[in-house]
Amino acid sequence: MASRLLSITCIRQKSHGDLSPTPHYPSMTKYPKGVSSEQEKLVQGSESKALFSVIGMTCSACAASVEKAVKRLPGIKDAAVDVLNNRAQVMFYPSFVNEETIRETIEDVGFEATLIKEENGDKSTLVCRILIKGMTCSTCSTTVESALQAVPGVLKAQVALATEEAQVQYDPKIVSQSQILDTIEDTGFEAILISSGQDLSRVELKIDGMRSVNSIKIVENSLEALPGVQDIDIDPELQKFSLSYKSNMTGPRNFIKVIESTGSGRYKAKIYPEGEGGRDAHKRQEIKQYFRYFLWSLIFTIPIFLTSMIFMYIPGIKHGLKRKVVNMLEIGALMRWILATPVQFIIGKRFYTGSYKALKHGSANMDVLIALGTNAAYFYSVYLVLRAATSPHFEATDFFETSSMLISFILLGKYLEILAKGKTSEAIAKLMNLAPDTATLLTFDSEGNVANEEEIDSRLIQRNDVIKILPGAKVASDGTVIWGQSHVNESMITGEARPVAKRQGDTVIGGTVNENGVLHIKATHVGSESALAQIVRLVESAQMAKAPVQKFADRISKYFVPTVIALSFCTWLAWFLAGQYKSYPKSWIPSSMDSFQLALQFGISVMVIACPCALGLATPTAVMVGTGVGATQGVLIKGGQALESAHKVNCIVFDKTGTLTMGKPLVVNTKLLKNMVLREFYELIAAAEVNSEHPLAKAIVEYAKKFREDEENPAWPEARDFESITGHGVKAIVRNKEITVGNKSLMLDLNIKIPIDAEEMLAEAEEMAQTGILVSIDGELAGVLAISDPLKPSAREVITILKSMNIKSIMVTGDNWGTARSIAKEVGIDTIFAEAKPEFKAEKVKELQASGQTVAMVGDGINDSPALVAADVGMAIGAGTDIAIEAADIVLMKSNLEDVITAIDLSRKTFTRIRLNYIWALGYNLLGIPIAAGVLFPSTGFRLPPWIAGAAMAASSVSVVCCSLLLRYYKRPKQLDSLEIGGITVE
Repeated sequence: MASRLLSITCIRQKSHGDLSPTPHYPSMTKYPKGVSSEQEKLVQGSESKALFSVIGMTCSACAASVEKAVKRLPGIKDAAVDVLNNRAQVMFYPSFVNEETIRETIEDVGFEATLIKEENGDKSTLVCRILIKGMTCSTCSTTVESALQAVPGVLKAQVALATEEAQVQYDPKIVSQSQILDTIEDTGFEAILISSGQDLSRVELKIDGMRSVNSIKIVENSLEALPGVQDIDIDPELQKFSLSYKSNMTGPRNFIKVIESTGSGRYKAKIYPEGEGGRDAHKRQEIKQYFRYFLWSLIFTIPIFLTSMIFMYIPGIKHGLKRKVVNMLEIGALMRWILATPVQFIIGKRFYTGSYKALKHGSANMDVLIALGTNAAYFYSVYLVLRAATSPHFEATDFFETSSMLISFILLGKYLEILAKGKTSEAIAKLMNLAPDTATLLTFDSEGNVANEEEIDSRLIQRNDVIKILPGAKVASDGTVIWGQSHVNESMITGEARPVAKRQGDTVIGGTVNENGVLHIKATHVGSESALAQIVRLVESAQMAKAPVQKFADRISKYFVPTVIALSFCTWLAWFLAGQYKSYPKSWIPSSMDSFQLALQFGISVMVIACPCALGLATPTAVMVGTGVGATQGVLIKGGQALESAHKVNCIVFDKTGTLTMGKPLVVNTKLLKNMVLREFYELIAAAEVNSEHPLAKAIVEYAKKFREDEENPAWPEARDFESITGHGVKAIVRNKEITVGNKSLMLDLNIKIPIDAEEMLAEAEEMAQTGILVSIDGELAGVLAISDPLKPSAREVITILKSMNIKSIMVTGDNWGTARSIAKEVGIDTIFAEAKPEFKAEKVKELQASGQTVAMVGDGINDSPALVAADVGMAIGAGTDIAIEAADIVLMKSNLEDVITAIDLSRKTFTRIRLNYIWALGYNLLGIPIAAGVLFPSTGFRLPPWIAGAAMAASSVSVVCCSLLLRYYKRPKQLDSLEIGGITVE
């Protein structure tokens, strides 16, 4: 549910708990008439939340009527109605209205309402994200995931190797965050909490001047006393305070003010430099750590390499190194032993730790292979050195260079791998960098004039702050324009290139660019609640989700390491026995070693050349880059499952209104069949249709407003006994007249006679791809409306391109057959289904799936959501309703139809990359292991020393990540570039 909710808020800016209301940006908090500003301050923060079960709703019109009725009550802060789940969630001020009054109001609208008390409190489950340090291959991630799944109270756990993160859904009544972190630590990895499900808003502050435990306690107590502060985590070493708080009650500037006043000026507080990028700091720290390990390893390894490989061929130096210390122990061997020891046990300590913890939990990872290989070389060399020191005749040839060079190359590989993996999440970094660093805060005097302008860190913005946005500057926060006019370029968020006009009352999105005029905006959503933060979280969540193809690598990695160890032992044994029984010529053995040592080198090479990492990284790195690239192209893909399904799509079902068409219908013709004033006619039908959320109803209401040009928001006559008939129309009593507005089938069902004139008008409208609407007053047909909804630019070209991609297009619409046929003919779709109710759309999708097709559904309305859920891939138009966006697997942010092609093409390119990664990873192991085992040695004399095998192993992981990184240069199909796309602004 958390991931579904996240998808709504990221598009819409406003969150309503577990519900998905009709689409609108948030308005400012409303209070009953006559409430003074002083009273407003008193009620802020005292709101309550109630959840009701509403029985009897059938469509969005029902939901809208309930929502509007509730919002008319005094003391309602907000209301959201979810027609799919039959629920209504209401935020209200108890001093003005109570739950029973709200329930009665819902019942007055005509629906049965019941208060759901047990769900009024906090959510029963929470989701936290955790950074896990130390994972090397898919065996590690599988081990952690299994351990978390086994914890009582953990409902779902996902561990992503590429991002090195875990996302855990848990019941806080059964298990705590600290227990989850301890579980990860017990599996042998370091766990750091990134975010908690409890954190509505979170800020990290650095406080200078605290010199004692007592001063820390004083500051903590002062902060805890503030209203709205939920939780405080303190890191005394870093002097860092992490606070979770309710943004509608307090904010970071309040915290800084309290801290600095607490210590009489001794304490200085500021936003912690890392801010929300703490995870990036850990990544940078890890990169530095591996680089430092590699450098230290190199300092010791280079002398070892020189003394064993180079200096032995320089006469003067060779003589010095050959000098004996004790018996046959040479100075060179002793030096190599001394230099190799810190590499093996200090620099290589992490491999021992990782191996121990993996084996402790019954699994074997890459650390086990490295530890076994390096230990075999090191301890066999120690044995040779000790034997030489105790024997007057034994001459030793050690392998210290094998273990130390092996560790050095593996550390270099890990360093390069982490560097490359860091680049896979560049899309998220780019999104986060859209927010400006500073903002201009305005303060006002008692008369409402600007008293002061102050430049502040944008992270210090609090809800209800007034921010000044200059021309050319980025909007610092999500908010509502309270003064000024301008055009705002929202392309970085929505992908729509054309600037959108903004004036008083309009909403703006943080990170967008103000084009010309000066704006004053009132901040409504700050920090983690902002649209930008929600989009980032959606992309991060998508990158966490495993693609089904990842299971293939997980299955292999389960048996990979034990199989490699067995192969390594068999290789050593085969070569050793062959040497003992003289199965190969003595000339095959290099002069510097014997048959045992030759066999040992083959065995170690097999052990260290095998690479489970490359297999584990093949899928997640490609999915990470693919979803990131999609986000920058305005295509939000909700995880690997959606990405994998999309590349198989061979049939797409399109909704008509708002998908193939602009979704902005206009009344183009009116014909009255009774003698009456046109203004009165439209007042009657507008009064009925104003309760409906259908695009055609909105078009009628907008057209009716033209007869009242003197009123900006006209009040229509009261409509009683309103009823919405899904897929047909509406009925209501207005001015004691029974008004019915709908299609032909509705009139026939109600036994309303349709004159021949009206039939001819309907046929004429349908031929022109217009929708004919019939209006009945008191059971007699009174008029016919023709409504036109123009096609989206490039709709025909998109259908043509899909045909060239061997993808079949089908249109399913609730509109009449005549209009549906005209639109289908215009765009080039052969198969259509008209007058379809929501459940029919879902059934049609299931029928197509039953015939063996992989189906994508593209829609934008509430009536499309059942089909979006039923389809293999649901694609929601970004400007559509929130329920559709929630139900979809892919959200097309720009609302452009050609992004359907982009989404499918990107998924195909991504899975081509995944296949290449698997071919490389498997091919590398299938070829590398036999070569390391010496299959080429008898015929060619080619032998792979262990340190070269280790270098090849390190290179394989890096190459897989780099192969995935090539997706960053993805370009959408060239056919799309040639399309003349008109700008579409959704207002």
